[in-house]
Amino acid sequence: MRIAPARRIGRIPPYLFNELDELKARTPGNLIDLGEGSPDRPTPDPILRAFARAVRKTENHRYPGYAGKLSERQAVARWYRRRFGVGLDPSSEVCMLLGSKEGVGHLIWGTCGPGDKVAYGDPAYPIYPNQTRLAGARPIAVPLLVGNDFLPDLDYVDRIGPGIKLLCLNYPGNPTAACAPLSFYRDVVALAHRHGFFVVNDCVYSELYFGRRRPPSILQVTGAKERCVEFHSLSKTYNMAGWRIGMAVGSPDLLRALLRIKQNTDSGPFGAIQDAAAWALDHGDRLAARNRALYRSRRDAFCGELAGSSWPVPAPEATFYVWAPVPGGQDAYRFTLDLLRECRVIAAPGVGFGHHGKGFIRFALVQDEKRLRTAARRIGRWLKRRTVTDSGPGQ
Repeated sequence: MRIAPARRIGRIPPYLFNELDELKARTPGNLIDLGEGSPDRPTPDPILRAFARAVRKTENHRYPGYAGKLSERQAVARWYRRRFGVGLDPSSEVCMLLGSKEGVGHLIWGTCGPGDKVAYGDPAYPIYPNQTRLAGARPIAVPLLVGNDFLPDLDYVDRIGPGIKLLCLNYPGNPTAACAPLSFYRDVVALAHRHGFFVVNDCVYSELYFGRRRPPSILQVTGAKERCVEFHSLSKTYNMAGWRIGMAVGSPDLLRALLRIKQNTDSGPFGAIQDAAAWALDHGDRLAARNRALYRSRRDAFCGELAGSSWPVPAPEATFYVWAPVPGGQDAYRFTLDLLRECRVIAAPGVGFGHHGKGFIRFALVQDEKRLRTAARRIGRWLKRRTVTDSGPGQ
């Protein structure tokens, strides 16, 4: 007899990236997978060597503390001071995580429940609305539109502000690749203080930027630490996705709520991973710059190749995502299936990130330049053939 799942499971849709994995498994051929944002490059050797040294330390063979090693939290504070000019108290304003994904979930569970409302930008990484639903709270989608550079309309946030408990932001953004200026964060923090809500800023792509302007931290705003928590991760910056290491920084009250859930759910990261992460934060700026240059080159290769086709796509200013409007206003999900069938290229349909993702698809630049160019050429040739067919005799 099969066990019936908990009723709350019915509140959330199937997870987008699990669906993509199942789709890949059913599709034979030479696929070029640009669907999930999982870095394809190895973790840099200096970080591996730091881990190899740390794994022999007896202190790392015991259960890790929930908030993380003080030495690692101090490394996070040093990095924040150097990168953003933000001072953090390692003992109360920094918490280590098993990746930022679990941290976001734990924070929502620790702060919100039935009767609470959580606002989030739509389209969004599915964790924000789905964890809100699982916690019994109500997700409120705030449209992210191309006309507003995929930033939420703060007049709209001002109107709903008195009724929400939490506002979830993500800049540089997934899936839109949008960046938020510091002036935007100033306005958000002012609204949070005016209406009494709290703010989450998921900033895990801050080091994958391609222009001279480095993405800011919301904590650079005066008064932000009273009402804001920011999430970071080493997954993208240092190709450490499988290591599951991230951090939350900011409001001590919000971090305590997160830790109450964490203490009753899992544990802190493996101590040797924390030591390797501390080394990366203290010594890895050059490694991060090298990774940034890699993704910029990939962006230029993929977008440049498509620019010569009938479907020029916008080149992102940050992240390793290309957020592209579907040509001709076609259905994004059907277009994604056509890409898979006709081009053997996997992309993520925008509707999987929310209602306002309709009409877009997302490519993740997680293949080498040669395969990205191949993918773009396949797409360009297919679109050209389709255009010729559509404009043939009788049309």
